Amino acid sequence: MSRRAKKTAPAPGAARPTVTVCRGCCCGTPAKVPYLDHEAQLADLRTQLAGVAMVRRTDCLDACERANVIVIQPSAEGRRAGGRPVWLGQVNDPGAAADITAWVKAGGPGLAEPPGILDLYTFSPSRRVRHELED
Repeated sequence: MSRRAKKTAPAPGAARPTVTVCRGCCCGTPAKVPYLDHEAQLADLRTQLAGVAMVRRTDCLDACERANVIVIQPSAEGRRAGGRPVWLGQVNDPGAAADITAWVKAGGPGLAEPPGILDLYTFSPSRRVRHELED
């Protein structure tokens, strides 16, 4: 047997919540949502959630009719507590982004109740779309 210490396997799931921001053909473009500074919204989420959540940009989440789309995936702890990804559409208001930031800072899905106003943005995507994000 080797004298090297065995590495323990990392725990399944992300240690922090993941915030996926769609910035594809419709989301993140002035053609679809002309009055929003899309890059500033993404930069603000990254700044506000630094060290709290991983914020990633993706090309398309295939829910273009709900531009701008943001998906909040729970941390490993949040998933163990029953949290599941939450899809938010029409996030075109700075107040909505601030509510998302506050919720994720409080723990996100499974660990903290989202602000009630986010119910207005929540939707269920098709099964195909959900599975593509989880892959």
